[in-house]
Amino acid sequence: MNVSKEAFTVAPMTREQAEACCGWTYEPPYDRIYAWLPWEQMEALGIELGDPDLRRQQYVSVLDGQGSLCGFAQLFPMVNVVRLGIGMRPDLCGQGLGASFIQAVVEAAKSRFPGQEIDLEVQDWNLRAIRAYLKAGFEIADIYEKPAPEGTERFYCMVYEGTKAPTA
Repeated sequence: MNVSKEAFTVAPMTREQAEACCGWTYEPPYDRIYAWLPWEQMEALGIELGDPDLRRQQYVSVLDGQGSLCGFAQLFPMVNVVRLGIGMRPDLCGQGLGASFIQAVVEAAKSRFPGQEIDLEVQDWNLRAIRAYLKAGFEIADIYEKPAPEGTERFYCMVYEGTKAPTA
């Protein structure tokens, strides 16, 4: 698939798009962090993408110029911060599209949450994502450990430079 780096737009996530995201499979080691439960379970449990209200409030689809689903983002509101969760369709990963994909999500977050700092968490071993985040204008603001499915993992909190709160 030929996707232009400049063509990404963000739109409300539909049920069909949520179902499609749940069917994506990623190569190791990414499969352990970018895996959803099967759609039927997500919908039956009413969690994350399977919860219509949460999907409407926090999730968006990232589309290419032809309107094809290229990924998703969660815009999770916190106190004075919106935390991003980002997932690109597996067949598009590693093709140099990350920075423009992320920039489209950042613009949506800035529009929805004006004046809020924008950050995200990424595991320290996920160099492919970290490179894309750095190219998109994020910087590492904190390093910490926390529980993850594989045990305690090390994370970076990365903050979008254009929204970083001033330091005293």
